[in-house]
Amino acid sequence: MKIAKALLAAARGLWLTVVGLVMSTLLFTLTLVSLVLMALGIGFFTTPVVLSAVRSYANQRRRQADAWSGVRIPVPYRRLPERRGGFVGQVEHCLTLLKDKATWRDIQWLFVDLSAGAVLAVLPATLIIYVFWGLVLALGVWKPIVRVNDVQWFAFVPVTDQFTANLAAAVGLGFGVLGVFVNQHLLRTHFRLTKALLRPAAERELALRVEHLTETRHDAVDSSAAELRRIERDLHDGAQARLVAMGMSLGTIEALVEHDPAQAKRLLAAARADSAEALAELRDLVRGIHPPVLAERGLGDALRALALRMPLPVEVDVRLPGRAGEPVESAAYFAVSEVLTNAAKHSRAQRVRLDVHHAEGALRISVADDGRGGAAVSGGGARAGGGTGLLGIERRLGAFDGVLAVSSPVGGPTTVTMEIPCALR
Repeated sequence: MKIAKALLAAARGLWLTVVGLVMSTLLFTLTLVSLVLMALGIGFFTTPVVLSAVRSYANQRRRQADAWSGVRIPVPYRRLPERRGGFVGQVEHCLTLLKDKATWRDIQWLFVDLSAGAVLAVLPATLIIYVFWGLVLALGVWKPIVRVNDVQWFAFVPVTDQFTANLAAAVGLGFGVLGVFVNQHLLRTHFRLTKALLRPAAERELALRVEHLTETRHDAVDSSAAELRRIERDLHDGAQARLVAMGMSLGTIEALVEHDPAQAKRLLAAARADSAEALAELRDLVRGIHPPVLAERGLGDALRALALRMPLPVEVDVRLPGRAGEPVESAAYFAVSEVLTNAAKHSRAQRVRLDVHHAEGALRISVADDGRGGAAVSGGGARAGGGTGLLGIERRLGAFDGVLAVSSPVGGPTTVTMEIPCALR
């Protein structure tokens, strides 16, 4: 497993190096040229186009940082005002982009990405390449090279004969072993360097934080109101209606008990059945508000019980050394319930895997199925044509600063990852 991860980190680092050298150099050059052309007026038309490309490229790197190394980089850009037409509107739009501090941080990042960033990204691939190059030299390729150059340097080993070629192969294997343990860390270091330049400035980060808290507060209020309406509706249409019917039946039984005992017994049996159904509905309602097993035994057992009720096999792996706060456990439980329900209804999956653990101060949950894919948080709901379940989960988690990530290519598989910052007790 570690070897596979090291090879994957090497491949990703090599891709980042090649793309970084090409795209970062190109965009950095175009940006400088466009800024110079502003003196001639042409730059007011070219600069917004180039900066839009820079932002798209930076956002792509933000997504890769999160997906490949778990390094989250907030998007710092200010909302652009509505553009006016004409040359004056174009100048205002260009100047608005240039007044944004995030624009200049992007330009700094381009320069760093094509220099120090490229070096950090290529290191994982270099360690793996040395393994194969050392073996190639030891197999005899050193001979024609040495005939031409007298000596072939392999890292710090001068290759001049078979013995030094074998030594080079041994050093290459050592580099490979080193890569198994450090490649992922090197790739993460590359993304942390990226984060240092692409993250919002302190004041902008605070403003984004306030905006996020305001939005999540509104979502929490809306969710609470919707939940209250659901409870009222379920009580009115379910248990309350049955209890009213039971009261009427008992009144009829009271009138018939002396004159028609047989009919009274039948009505009593029906009333008993209604009471059992009302009790079952009340239990379902309570379970929908806060499942008793969640309160009594914690999130792990509650999720195992939930998996047993699913119509498709769910493999559960929960590793929690303690319990989170009740609000966090409740949010996590219902988020997982929604994801599993979506998988059962829309994915056509045969199996689902649920993994829950706590690491680095956060509750991390992963739900993976082998279904048809096509899930999306927005712009199509939980699945293509399948409602807005994932968007609701994102809002539920947002109240706890939680995040939701969905990987669901068409054809599958689908992996939904949730993370909620919390401490266990």
